[in-house]
Amino acid sequence: MTEPRADRADALLGTLQRQRGGQLKVFLGAAPGVGKTYAMLSAAQALRARGVDVVVGVVETHGRSDTAALLDGLDVLPRRRIEYRGRTLDEFDLDALLARRPQLAIIDELAHTNVPGSRHERRYQDIEELLDAGIDVYTTVNIQHLESQNDVVFRITGVRVRETVPDAFLDRAGDIVLVDLPPRELIERLGQGKVYVPEMAASALQSFFSPSNLTALRELAVQQVADRVDADLREHLAARGIGPLPIRRRVLVAIDGSDNSEYLVRAARKLAERRQSPWTVAFVDTGVGAERRLAVERCLALARRLGAETALLRGASVVQELLTWARRHAVSSIVIGRTRERPLARMFNRTLTQQLLQQGAHFELTILNTPAARAKSRRLLGAPAGERPTLREYGIGIAGAALATGIAWLSDRFISLDDLSAIFITAVLVVATRTRMAVAVLTALLCFVAYNFFFIDPRLTLTIGARSGMVTVLLFLAAALIAGRLATRLRAQVLGLRAANAHADALQTLGRRLATAGDDGEIIAAALRALRENVDADVVLLQPDPNGADLRAIASEPSGARLDAVALAAADWAAKHRQPAGRYTDTLQAAHWWLQPVVANDTTLAVAALRWPDDSPRLAPEVEALVGAMLQDVAQALARVRLGDALESSRLQGETERLRAALLASVSHDLRSPLSAIVGSAESLIAYRDNLSVDDQRQLAEAILSEGQRLDRYIQNLLDMTRLGHGALKLERDWVALEEIVGTALARLRKLHPQQPAHAALAPDLPLLYVHPALIEQALFNILENAAKFSPPGEAVTLDASLVDGRLRIDVGDRGPGIPDAERSRIFDMFYSVARGDRGAKGTGLGLAICQGMIGAHGGSVEALAGRDGVGTTIRITLPLVAPPPGAAQDD
Repeated sequence: MTEPRADRADALLGTLQRQRGGQLKVFLGAAPGVGKTYAMLSAAQALRARGVDVVVGVVETHGRSDTAALLDGLDVLPRRRIEYRGRTLDEFDLDALLARRPQLAIIDELAHTNVPGSRHERRYQDIEELLDAGIDVYTTVNIQHLESQNDVVFRITGVRVRETVPDAFLDRAGDIVLVDLPPRELIERLGQGKVYVPEMAASALQSFFSPSNLTALRELAVQQVADRVDADLREHLAARGIGPLPIRRRVLVAIDGSDNSEYLVRAARKLAERRQSPWTVAFVDTGVGAERRLAVERCLALARRLGAETALLRGASVVQELLTWARRHAVSSIVIGRTRERPLARMFNRTLTQQLLQQGAHFELTILNTPAARAKSRRLLGAPAGERPTLREYGIGIAGAALATGIAWLSDRFISLDDLSAIFITAVLVVATRTRMAVAVLTALLCFVAYNFFFIDPRLTLTIGARSGMVTVLLFLAAALIAGRLATRLRAQVLGLRAANAHADALQTLGRRLATAGDDGEIIAAALRALRENVDADVVLLQPDPNGADLRAIASEPSGARLDAVALAAADWAAKHRQPAGRYTDTLQAAHWWLQPVVANDTTLAVAALRWPDDSPRLAPEVEALVGAMLQDVAQALARVRLGDALESSRLQGETERLRAALLASVSHDLRSPLSAIVGSAESLIAYRDNLSVDDQRQLAEAILSEGQRLDRYIQNLLDMTRLGHGALKLERDWVALEEIVGTALARLRKLHPQQPAHAALAPDLPLLYVHPALIEQALFNILENAAKFSPPGEAVTLDASLVDGRLRIDVGDRGPGIPDAERSRIFDMFYSVARGDRGAKGTGLGLAICQGMIGAHGGSVEALAGRDGVGTTIRITLPLVAPPPGAAQDD
């Protein structure tokens, strides 16, 4: 009763979730031009006539007059205009519609991608917000825009649709309306220009709008709506506590991994095709061996290639798991192969066929015979072929029986236990948990014989004297067999859980390593280590050359592992077709390596080559699944890193463009001004030299010299900034006193600004600096010159130097208008100038940027602070100190 109640609760919850908020109605079509928008607007007009408040948020008529006519009388919301890359684009105004709050909103083209800068990236996200606000929505979409159909549409049309809608969004739809049009009529509409303009229509007819493509897309649309109707019916019945009804014929095929399973899958494919029914191949795992699991995986892979869904069920009862799954998914027909029926099971109606007939009265049961010969009789409760117990396991069973006999003899002689059967049953349980079922059965039989021979009167014979003794030994044998069976099953489940836990631990460890990997090399190293540790194989990872031509090995473990020519050919095929190749596959089987592509976003990022010893004839399914999961994580990590690199490259490119534009603006303004002054002064000297006095000629010559020096400083700043940006600025350090650097910088300042007073105050006993003297001097001069430019007449530029916390601090202050607080952190950016204050309109905006680069190259820092008493600006330089070598102070 628990499962039906849970299904009913899930159905009620799904219904309540769809009823919460606004109601969504989707008009679904197979292709553009079938009339989705026309049908949607017709429904909207009908609701408007009934008094419903309808607002058109966005509708694309594509120039169709009949569609545009349906907008008459409807309240059409104005669109929002967005500037993007120099163009003005019209976009749906979500905020305006939320403020308007109509009963029904008409939103066309569900899969539309919004203009960058909009609140949401996709239009379906806008609709989700409207639904959450309690507004009903009508919308349209084509079948090729559903995410689950993307690969199918690509195989049909050869066109990869980029704008897709998650299928989970359609789960919110209360109704899905199929708008259908036969392919012939749609092609006629296309030819008449009712879908695209004539130029585009001709191209579309040759590619997407071919009759075969339209027919296939139409079938997909019909299947989508049929699946939705079927799901709605199941949910409705489950909400009422009624089991699913097989309205749509579904076929469930049960396989067991035997030799006949592949034949059964192929036969069921033909059966489902004749019935035009969806079909599923299921396997119930009750604890089987590795070889049987491998055979099951091959059958399931074959079923997926033939178009079936697959289901891997786990449980103790094959019949109960099959029937439960069939009831939940409204299966109408169950197909099984003819099984080997043991006489004892048939006698008690316990065969698979009998149980299905008795418990599955509502299902059509189809039993298919196979042409293959009946499988050889398996050993009594033995393991599957390929998992026969080893001699060591048989030895454990015999030793367990002998040890139990010895303990029972000691207990009977010295303790006088009344019931010695518990000792033998314990021995059977211990052996069953350590070995296989066949060994447990052998141990049970040996214990039965030993118990009867040594401890049941008359002793030392196999004769049982009393009737009670007969019952005792028979019950002992039954208990031992049942206990052995249960213990073996429990052991299989424990081994399965242990393997699953190891699988999860391996993926978790790899995930942690990949999360901290910052580039391709670290990701490859993590992948190599994980594969080597968890699958115990030689591993070689290959990546395409930078030009994308050939594959080359980039890492291997062990380091000497190399691929031969056949393996390289298989790796190339795997990379091009994005499918496994080489050993254990159907492609280039002669290769000794198993080649697995690492694929993300339909792009092969790498190829993993793995090699096991030649005596490993088959690849275990759990190993294949683990490798596939690991490589999937590696592919996502590589894609993440490459996306980050692409974004960083894009950012750098944008920054480069910004700097280039700023440099051009600087050349056209700041550098052109001194050139114009120089040219003008030189022309005046040439043209009017005879008419100019000596003072005038000297003033013109001084102007030429001054502007030339100014131009020289600009050019030097540009060259210094270029060297800093390319790392070409060499630090040729030397021991020098700060007094020398400050004296030279002040001398240059007085020569350039003779009217500007400047005062320096250096703390006594300052240590020598181990720096590049010319660079520190240039940085200090840039800051002094910047302060001098904006200090009022008569106000001195000050320089203070002292030791603070073991570092040298130099403060250069002025009494100018200062720098706004919000812009102090930006004045060291290249080509950035403050409109007022220390970065006026006369500069290129390079001086302080160069200063920061030079000081930073020495491990120091530069920062802008408010001036003394809140007036002006203080630029603070902080430099690290290095202990001078012995005798350096005396030499200085």
